[in-house]
Formats: sequence, structure tokens, C-alpha cells
Amino acid sequence: MTENKNRATAAAILPLVGGAGNITSIAHCMTRLRLGLRDRTLVQDDKLAALPAVMGVVEDASTYQIVLGPGTAARVTPEFEALVETDRTASPTPTPAPIPLTADELAAQGAALKAQQKARNATPVKLLLRKIANIFVPLIPALIGCGIIAGFNGLMVNLGWLPAVTPALAAIATGFMALIAVFVGLNTSKEFGGTPILGGAVAAIIVFPGVAKIDAFGQPLSPGQGGVLGALGAAVLAVYVERWCRSWIPQSLDVLVTPTLTVLISGLVTVFGLMFVAGEISTAIGDFADWLLSTGGAAAGFVLGGLFLPLVMLGLHQALIPIHTTLIEQQGFTVLLPILAMAGAGQVGAAAAVYLRLPLNTSVRRTIKSALPAGFLGVGEPLIYGVSLPLGRPFITACVGGAFGGGLVGLFNQLGGSVGSTAIGPSGWALFPLLSGNETMTVMIAVYAAGLVTGYVAGFLVTYFFGFSKQLLADFNVDPSEPAPTRPVTDTPAEEPVSARV
Repeated sequence: MTENKNRATAAAILPLVGGAGNITSIAHCMTRLRLGLRDRTLVQDDKLAALPAVMGVVEDASTYQIVLGPGTAARVTPEFEALVETDRTASPTPTPAPIPLTADELAAQGAALKAQQKARNATPVKLLLRKIANIFVPLIPALIGCGIIAGFNGLMVNLGWLPAVTPALAAIATGFMALIAVFVGLNTSKEFGGTPILGGAVAAIIVFPGVAKIDAFGQPLSPGQGGVLGALGAAVLAVYVERWCRSWIPQSLDVLVTPTLTVLISGLVTVFGLMFVAGEISTAIGDFADWLLSTGGAAAGFVLGGLFLPLVMLGLHQALIPIHTTLIEQQGFTVLLPILAMAGAGQVGAAAAVYLRLPLNTSVRRTIKSALPAGFLGVGEPLIYGVSLPLGRPFITACVGGAFGGGLVGLFNQLGGSVGSTAIGPSGWALFPLLSGNETMTVMIAVYAAGLVTGYVAGFLVTYFFGFSKQLLADFNVDPSEPAPTRPVTDTPAEEPVSARV
């Protein structure tokens, strides 16, 4: 039954994004179906946003992202891929014949595409950050699974349950983290256009126990030194060495010489340079995070919790992914994620306030009712793009709510405790099974829950009392089913394409 539902969702989406001939790439993350499109103008945004399974739409410089929610995205994507493949097989010429354009029409189309690209703001820095995100995002399911098993195993050890089984669970939970550098190397090489297995081979040097016999910069190396940052640097170097080799090595010798030189040159640089440098950087990241929260945890938490959603809107949050992964690799958990997760709590509180402040606007209230359950579980896109961001001021007040929640969790760290997460990706209530730190699980749950409640309450109160100007309230607190010529076009966020609202 669920399979039929997922196939029906995929079948409903496909014609609204221009059909199989308009699709250039298909991928998914935890919550989104990510599509590459030939012609963005073929997408029917309003009809797509109106589908019951679609929570929202997000665009970046390279993909059109349809928010379906955790679990659903992973199940709908293969069904969508199968439909696209079937349509392409049935239609030998999937791309429709071009319509002749006059010179003026062609110039206008070019100007529109140029303006659209400029609006997306695909700067080199953001493109690099997206590449880095694409390296680590595929690792998140394993981080989540292993993190939950690690937490469950720790609980069993503390309670003395099944002592014969807990060592096996420990091995299952930590095996992936012990080799995460190899997976980072594979994904890095793939993302930067190299041969993935060569990137993985070079990155594997970092976790090889035999590196302990090697001296670099006057001291012996340690297996794992440099971690994911070293693996990332080693794999990028391998890509460029591989390209250099292929530029001059004869094709007849390429299969033998190129892999050999790539692994040899990149491996030597990794062992006698990158591992040491990346190790120093990784240590500095961990020390700085500990210092920041131990000396100014409340203030740091307030700033991080308040600014996280604007960072997401700008695409700059992707720079935090390798930092989270480095902290998890070093300490077993990242202390930053529970603080940043408070941003979603502020959104939930703000949405509840909007619901009460707009009693006549059934469209907005319907959107909030459908999006709040996902918001509690940490999926914030429906509330952000469907409620707070289109309204403007409630987005700011929601960030204030997140700041107060982050400040409370940061204060706990400042007082000597630690509340962290063993994985990245989940937030809201979904983060509870992944909590870890230097306190008992009961204390950590209590602190994180207190942060969420603070975010909910602060987001609600600030939005309720300061989230609406008189004009905004007059414009939006109306019944969309009744004619209202003076009402703005954007009075029904649930029916307006999200991409236009952003």
C-alpha cells in the first residue's frame, strides 16, 4: 500500500516538472527530491506546491528541490527514477522540438535566464560549499544509524543488560566512524571529477595503523590523524594529480601509470604533510568549540541559534558540515547541533502565534496545521517557506525564538555540562535518540527539552506581540474565499509557488 502511495506521488510530480524529457539528474537527501532541469519554465509551481505530499519547494543554483519529508524522499525517489526511465524508453525523442524564436524573443529569453541565474547568486564560495555538502550528506544515514545504536549500547552498558551482546553493538556502532575517512575520500573524488576508488585509496592511508611507524615534522603520526579534513584534502589532491597524469601519459600506458602515480604522489604528500596539517586544524576546531561554549556559552548559543536560519537561507550553513563531522570523529558528538536545532523550535513557536493572530485566514491556518507535525520533528522547510518567510517579520521573530533556545543550551555548556549529538541531520524531537555528552542521559534530555520549550515559548511570544504590523495584520487576517480587491496577491502562501516567495 505504501509502495503504491509513493508511486502515486512520483507520478503526480513528474508531469508538473516538465515530464521525463525535462529531467537531467535525480537525487535525494533526507527530506528532498533534488532534480536537475533543462527548462525551469516548464515547472508548474502552483500545482506542484498544492500536492498533498509536497511540503515545499527550494531552489539553488543547480537543482530544483521538492520537500517531501524524512523517509518519504528516499522512497519516492526510486519510484520517480523508474517512471522517468520508463517514459524515456517509450519516447525515443524525449526532448520536445524547439519552437522558433524571433531575435527579440531570443534576447528576452536570454535576459530572463541571466536574471534568474543572478538571483540565485551562485558565487564560487557557495558552489564550493555545495560541493563539500554533497560529500558529507550521503554519509548522514550511516551517522544516524550508528549514532542511535551507540546510544542504545551505552544505555545497555550502564544498566548492565546483555553484557555478551554490548561488545558486538559497540563494533557495529563504531566501525563506520573508524573508516569514515575512506568514505569521505570516495565522495570527494567523485564530486570533484576524479576516480572515486583512487580518492578512497589515498584517504585510506590516514586510518592505516602502519602510519604510526612514520615520523613527520619530528614526531610519529597517529592512525586517523587529520580525520575527515585530511581525507578531503588528500582526495582533492588525488583528483588533480590524476588529471595531470592523464594530460601527458600515453593512452596505452594510462591504465598502469596513472593510478600508480596518483596514489604514490598523493600518498606521499598526505603522509608527510596533509596528515600533520589537517590534524592540527582538527584539534584547533575541537579546542575552539570547547573554549567558545565553556567561556561564553550563553552568548554563543544565543547568536548561533538566532543566525542559523539566515545562514541556511544564504547557503552558508554547509560550511558547518565538516566541522560537525570533525567534532563527532574527535569527541563522539557535536556540541553545536543541539544549539543550532533551536532555530527550528523558534519557527514552531512563531507558526503557532501566526495561527492565532490570523483567525480569518483559513489558507495560512491550514498550511500551519499540516506543517506543524513536521516542524516538531525538525523538518522546518514547510513552516519557513510556507509561513514565516513570506510574511517577513515572523521570520525574524522566529529567529529570536531560536536564539533564546540556543542561549539556554549554550548556558548549560558554559556551566560545565555538554549536550551534543552523535550524528548530523535530525533536529527537533528527532534528535532525542542521538543525544550524547558528559552528563547522564536524563540530564541531557532535560536540558535539550528545556531548550526546545524555551524556543517554542520565545518564538510564540515575540511573534504574537511583535510579529505583525497593523498593515500586515489587516492585509492577511482575511478570509481568502471572500472577494477582497485590496488584499495583496501573496495572501495565500499555501497556493503561491514557494520559489517565488523566496
